[in-house]
Amino acid sequence: MAKFENIEEAERNLDGRGLGIGIVMSRFNIEASEGLLSGCVAALTHHGVDPSRMILVTVPGALEIPVTLKKLAASGKYDALVALGAVIRGETYHFEVVANESAKGVMQVQLETGIPVANGILTTENDDQAFSRMNEKGRESGLAAIEMANLMRRLS
Repeated sequence: MAKFENIEEAERNLDGRGLGIGIVMSRFNIEASEGLLSGCVAALTHHGVDPSRMILVTVPGALEIPVTLKKLAASGKYDALVALGAVIRGETYHFEVVANESAKGVMQVQLETGIPVANGILTTENDDQAFSRMNEKGRESGLAAIEMANLMRRLS
């Protein structure tokens, strides 16, 4: 990243020590969700987040994730949240509804509460795409949660 004279720069901080992280995971398409969770938790712990400062809450599907995130955010116990799940295209319009509304809900939670939410809800055409992306997307979501938690602290 370019450095500019006389401009303070808030650099990326991936130090997870001392952070509380809430994870909400959909049980629908459970194999993909568990793959996302594995990558996420590995990234969080690798970067210093203490497992005792994490909570995992499971919900039936992607549409139930936002309300659960909002409840966790309101608790004041978590510096960042992670949404995990897989919405896989079927033969009906339902895919678009679930994909769009869950993403909108996740965004709304972070804007309303000020608690960052890493969106790790995959939207794929088929199971193979979900399985090939799950571990990396989970890892990226964990890293985004740490980075954003630290950024929000820095900007406070």
